[in-house]
Amino acid sequence: MLSPDGTGLHPELTVAAVVERNGRFMLVEEHVSGRLVLNQPAGHVEPGESLMAAVVREALEETAWTFVPEAIVGVYLWGREAGQNPFLRVAFSGRCTTHDSQRKLDDGIERVVWLSRSDLMAHGDRLRSPMVIRAVDDYERGIRYPVDLFQDLAVEQLTLRAATV
Repeated sequence: MLSPDGTGLHPELTVAAVVERNGRFMLVEEHVSGRLVLNQPAGHVEPGESLMAAVVREALEETAWTFVPEAIVGVYLWGREAGQNPFLRVAFSGRCTTHDSQRKLDDGIERVVWLSRSDLMAHGDRLRSPMVIRAVDDYERGIRYPVDLFQDLAVEQLTLRAATV
């Protein structure tokens, strides 16, 4: 099945955690394609997983912090390079509660760093994608949507709804 634009490419659904503390944002340094890049704790939504469960899981796996989502700061579609699936990212803002200092971080994650927006701009060539700075900018602009903006429906609910339409 072709995508609406006729390319056959479909967006990869991802989530990201935007955490700010004292003017600094939590990021991870991770190895991607032979480069050490900066990114929010982020990753793919697994089959059957809700968006909120995915962002909590990804934050824990990449930072060893328990993330509590409080708002959605943006939904971003990044086209990437020709021939590559685009990303559809839902960025949640929230806070971290507990830290497990004994937890091993995901493969490829070097460490957690806390950087200001100006620090991020100084490392602009190391940002994993333009979605990183955009989420920080939207957060700083005060953009907040309720976390229940997206509703997770069970397959049974979708089947029931289709039968009544």
